Formats: sequence, C-alpha cells, structure tokens
Amino acid sequence: MKFSVYNTLTRAKEEIIPVEKGRIKLYTCGPTVYNYAHIGNLRTYIFEDVLKKAMEYTGLEVRHVMNITDVGHLESDSDTGEDKMALGASREKKTVWEIARFYEEAFLKDCRLLNIAAPTIVCRATEHIEDMIKFIQILEHKGFTYIANGNVYFSIEKYPDYARLANLSMEELEAGSRVEVDPFKKNPLDFVLWFTNSKFSNQIMQWESPWGKGFPGWHIECSAMSMKYLGERIDIHCGGVDHIPVHHTNEIAQSESAVGHKWVNYWMHGEFLVIDSGKMSKSSGDFLTLSRLIEEGYSPLDYRHFCLQSRYRKQLVFSFESLKESQRALKKLKSRIKNIVESQRDDEIPDMSKVKEYQDRFAEQIADDLNIANAFTVLSEVIKSDILNNREKIYLIEDFDKVFSLNLTAAEEINDSDNIDEEYIEALILERNKARKEKDWAKADEIRNTLLENNIELIDSKDGTTWKVK
Repeated sequence: MKFSVYNTLTRAKEEIIPVEKGRIKLYTCGPTVYNYAHIGNLRTYIFEDVLKKAMEYTGLEVRHVMNITDVGHLESDSDTGEDKMALGASREKKTVWEIARFYEEAFLKDCRLLNIAAPTIVCRATEHIEDMIKFIQILEHKGFTYIANGNVYFSIEKYPDYARLANLSMEELEAGSRVEVDPFKKNPLDFVLWFTNSKFSNQIMQWESPWGKGFPGWHIECSAMSMKYLGERIDIHCGGVDHIPVHHTNEIAQSESAVGHKWVNYWMHGEFLVIDSGKMSKSSGDFLTLSRLIEEGYSPLDYRHFCLQSRYRKQLVFSFESLKESQRALKKLKSRIKNIVESQRDDEIPDMSKVKEYQDRFAEQIADDLNIANAFTVLSEVIKSDILNNREKIYLIEDFDKVFSLNLTAAEEINDSDNIDEEYIEALILERNKARKEKDWAKADEIRNTLLENNIELIDSKDGTTWKVK
C-alpha cells in the first residue's frame, strides 16, 4: 500500500519508498533527561508512536531507534546557555548520573502510561562516546572541522546546502538562532563537535579524546548513534518543529559531510502544544506533566485521545476545558463499544470479506500522512453499521486500536474491577506520597478524593499506602 507523509525537507507530501523493501528505518530524537517530560514533549512522542504503528498496520516492518541525551546538553541548541544536566543536579542535590537515570525512567514510565510502544533500540549518549569521537575524526579527516580555543568546530561554509531543511536564508537562520557571540567561531552558525574548553571548568561528565579531555556537542550524538544502528541511509527522522533550524540542520550538515551522500529521505516534525499562544517549555519553569494531569483526574489515555484529535503538523491549543471535553468524548466512545461487547452472541460468525473492506478504508486514511481524523470516522461507521454483526465490529475496533492504542474494548470506568488501570492508581499514590512529604495536605486530600470518586479506597499504614476497590 502507498504510504505518504509530509516531508519537511521538500515541503511536500511524498510517498515513502523504503531504502530496504518492506522495511522502514526510523530515528526519533529522544529526551534530555534532566527533568520530567512535559505534555508538549509527550505530544511529539505520541505522534511518532502513531506513525510507527500506522506503518506497521499497513504491513511495513519498522526498526525504530531513539536516543537518550544523558550527557551535558546546553540550554540553547546553539552551544550557549547553562548545562541542563548540571542544572538538574544542582536543583535536586544529586549527581548528574543519578539525575539522568531517574528522569530517564520517569520518561519511559510516562510512555508506558500513554501506550507508547518501546523503540527497537534505546541508546544512551554516555554509552556511545567512542562512536561520536570516531565520527568527528571522519569529519576532521575530510576537512570539515577546525580547532579553536581547544574545541572542535564544524565549519558550515564547507557544506553549501546548510540552510536547506529550515528553508531560510543564512541571515534568517542566524537571527532566529539567537546565537551568543563566540569569538572563536569563524561563522556564527558554526557549531561545536567536541568541547575541551567550555565555560564549565568543573564539568563532571568528561572523556578522553584525541583533542583532549572533554565532552561532545549535542548534535553529534544523533548522527553517530543513528548510523551505528540504522546505517548510512535512513528512511525517516522525526522530532519537534523546534529542532528544524538548528539541531536537525546541524545533523544533516555533519552527517552528509561524513558519508558523502543523502542521509535521511524523509523528515517529519510534530508541531507545538501551546497554552495562551505560547509553546510549553521547561526553561520557563512552568510546565505541565502527565502526573499533573493525573492529579487533576484525567487518565493518560485521555491525553493521548486529546492529542489524536489534531493533525500532528498543526499547533494544538491545550486547556483543561478542552481536555475535559476530550475525556467525555472518549468515555462516550468506550460506552458505545462496551454495549457492542456485551451484545455479541455466540452464533455470530465474522465475515472477513466485510471486515477487510473496512480495514482497507482505515489503512488508506492512516497512510495518508496520518489522517487520524478520517480514521476515527471509519471507526464511527463501524460502530453504527447495520451491515456488520457485533463480532465483526469488535474485531475491527480491536484491529484499529493497534494504531489508536486507547484500550477501546477495555472497561470505560476505573471502578470496573476486571479492568482497573493499576498503573494509573499507583501513579496517583506516588503523587500523593510526594505531596504528603512536602506537607501539601490539600493536594494529598484532593488525590485521595479523586480515587474515592472512582471507588478506590486508599489504606495508609507504617508499611506504605495500598488500595482496594470499595
């Protein structure tokens, strides 16, 4: 089946022609693990999850690689600002290594709660330093680098197509990147491949290299690790739109300079989640996490459903009112499906020819640059159909849910003892324990009441907190 996506590189929708027939090599930029992922970050990972599952639904095999940035990464994409890992360690009085592992696990837990499938390979930057050093040596050997103030820089003048992905002039790129003055750069848009001399004199994460003891620049890790696991020609590279003008532009420059040919065929970017016309950002210190949504009485799948209501290439405006509306819609949908499940009869036999007709229509929509809105329309037609029997409907609903991943045939309410979302309850208990430790009794009581409303009773003892269904 033809599978088309919008390619940021060409600004056009294109049919995917895999490098290897029937197989997709997918690379997605992972988190920098110095704080919790905010719900804007998670929107991008939901989009990438839907992309992968949609391709698999249409018969493609997907090898998915995602990095974990657990090495020092400056606040700005342009080699400026403060070290994010050091900031996290200072904030929480922990080592950078403790910070990295804690927030890596927190991120992966959020993904599990959102029914985001694990990548084929998750690779940590700190475990691939040698790969990055070898990659920089290739660029050095080919004449794309220079050394100044002890640091190894990539010279963008050696790569004529530098502005191609961003589709901006060099002046626009420079203005948009807000690059601080670095007197050692030949061009303001040159970027660091390896730091041996940064403003952080006591940088904890450092490694020996041919250029001296130091640490890698941020952009190099994605190029080195993607090629290690996917080879020199990759089908799809994903990330957020904020990665276009600097991070992904720099990735292309260094990667294609190293291998001497086109590196990625299709670039896909998820748009921002916005609140009051501004994108959500950790740097502001005011951002929403999945745990906060759970505290407010929403399940992780309420948020996933909310994200699926908008095209990944459109900005999505968040408010608790709109999330509540999405929650109601999902509950109504699950209630209708529950009625179908309870109405099925033993003598109903699925007619797979009728089933396939709807499967083909569903596949056609998700293969059209992830037209999830139309895919939901096909689901609605299945539910309302007078032609399909209940077993056929259930088969199709569960089949479509391989992409939606909303647990559509699971119980609608948390108080159904056969389908209790235990991870959801445990997440709330962790939040309540934190609130109690911080003596935020109002929040602790609010969480207890939220669970009570769903017939879940908490039992506190010296051994901790357990729960039971009332």
